[in-house]
Amino acid sequence: MSPQPVHLKSPNRWRLPLIGLVVLGLAGGGWSVMQSQAKPTAAKGAPGQARQPVMELASADVAPIGARRLSVGLPLSGSLVPVSQATIKSKVSGQVQEAALREGVAVQAGQVLARLDQADLKARLQQQQAMLDEAQARLAMAQKNEYNATALLSQKFISQTSFDTTANAVELARANVKSASALVELARIALNDSVIRAPIGGIISKRHVQAGDKVAPDMPVYTIVGLNELTLEAQVPTTDIPRVKPGQEVRFQVDGFAQREFSGKVARINPTTEAGSRAMLVYVSVDNADGALRGGMFAKGSLTTEKGREAPVVPLAALREEAGKQVVYTVVDGAVVAQPVKLGLRSDDEGVVEVSEGLAPGAQVLIAKLEGLKPGAKVKLPPAALPAAKPAMLAAAKG
Repeated sequence: MSPQPVHLKSPNRWRLPLIGLVVLGLAGGGWSVMQSQAKPTAAKGAPGQARQPVMELASADVAPIGARRLSVGLPLSGSLVPVSQATIKSKVSGQVQEAALREGVAVQAGQVLARLDQADLKARLQQQQAMLDEAQARLAMAQKNEYNATALLSQKFISQTSFDTTANAVELARANVKSASALVELARIALNDSVIRAPIGGIISKRHVQAGDKVAPDMPVYTIVGLNELTLEAQVPTTDIPRVKPGQEVRFQVDGFAQREFSGKVARINPTTEAGSRAMLVYVSVDNADGALRGGMFAKGSLTTEKGREAPVVPLAALREEAGKQVVYTVVDGAVVAQPVKLGLRSDDEGVVEVSEGLAPGAQVLIAKLEGLKPGAKVKLPPAALPAAKPAMLAAAKG
C-alpha cells in the first residue's frame, strides 16, 4: 500500500488576509481624520458666520468730551495807560535848593520832592506881617476915637457930621486890617509852596529840575505816575462795537510775562471813531495792586462777549451732517453710533461748539473723518482714551 501524500498549508495564504485588514484599518482612520478636519473648515467658510473686522483707533481719532462754560471772545490789543498821572509844577519862583529824588523812586502822597530858597519869601512874609500890625494899630486908634466921639455926641459937644467922620475912619481901618491879613496869608502860602510835595502816591517818571536851577511859576518840577490802576486802551472795529458792553471781562497777556494772564473789565467806550480809522477806543480798567504792569506796555488778549452755561463741548471737526441734522459719531460698546445733537454757543477762535442736547460729558467722540467708517462699525479705542471714558464704556471696551 503506497503511502498517502501529506498536503502542507503554504505560509503566504494567511498573510494576505492580514495585510488586507491592516490596509482597511489605515484607510478608515485616515478618512476619520479628514472628516474631523473638514468640519471646522466648513464652519469657518460658512457665509452666515463671517466675523466683522475691528478698526483700531489712534489717539488723534477720538476725544473724550468734557463739560465747561464756553465763552465767545473778541480779540483786542492796545497800550496800558496809568489812570493817575501828575506833573507837579512850581507855584512860586525861586532857586531850587533840593531835588534829590530820581526817576523810578516810589513816593507817597505828601512826601517832599523839592525845596526852593525861602529867604525872599520869608522876608516878604515879615513885611506883610508888619503892615498887618500897622493896620491893626490904626484900627485900635480909630475905635478909641469913635468911643470918645460917641460920648461927646451924647453931650452935644460935636456935630453928627463930625461923629460920622470918626465912625467912617473905623470902617476904613477895619478894611485895611483885612487887606493886610490877606497879604500875610498869601505870603505864608507862598512860603509853604516853596516846599514842593507829591500830590499822589506813585513812582517818579521824570525829574525836570536839579539843585541850583531857577524855577518860575508853572514850571514842571517832577512827573509822578500812579500804577495801582491802569487803563488798557484798545481799538475795536465799529462792526464789533455792538457786542461790547461795560462790565465785560477782558483777559490779556503782556510781553515779558509769558506765563501770566492779566484781567480787567470794560469801563467805557469812546463815542467817536479814531481819526483815520474805522475803530473806536474801548477803555478797560485793570487792577495793578502788585505793580507788575507799567505804563506804555503793549497788551494783547480777548474780550468775552458771551458766556454759556456748563455744558459738553465738542471740537468743530467732530460735527457731521446727516439727513439735514447735526450728528457726532460716538463709540458705545465698541461700535460707532451716530448721535444727533443740538448745538449752542460756538467759538471759532477755539474751534469748539457747545452741545445743549444729545451728548453727555465723558462720551468718546470721533474727531477724524476716517474713510469707510460708518455707524455700526466695530472699533477699538486707543489705551490713552480709556481712562477718560465712563465706567460703563470702560467695561464695554475691555470686553
